[in-house]
Amino acid sequence: MKTPYGKECPFFYGDYRRGRNHEECRLLLDNHLEWNSKLCEKCPVPEIKMANACENMELIPELSKKILGKQQVKISAFCHKSSTNVEDPRIGCGQCHPLEFIIFEDPDESN
Repeated sequence: MKTPYGKECPFFYGDYRRGRNHEECRLLLDNHLEWNSKLCEKCPVPEIKMANACENMELIPELSKKILGKQQVKISAFCHKSSTNVEDPRIGCGQCHPLEFIIFEDPDESN
């Protein structure tokens, strides 16, 4: 579902049927963190999920305060398959989905 800022996020839920206006972030609520729609503006989760949809990776949210008291979502990740902390959630642990390099030959160089 799209967040109030137009990004597709699997954890955002909005119920607008019959005049309802209920929105929530299930990732933050499941981790007992308070959510408001302004957190979606710079949340890294939509980009992480677009880059890496590994089923073994668990995203762990944290709210951090920035200057002027504004909160921001910070994400760390844990891989249940390799039982390791994930350094960069956009890439993953490197064991679940190993990157394979493909070498393409330049057709002009074959002559």
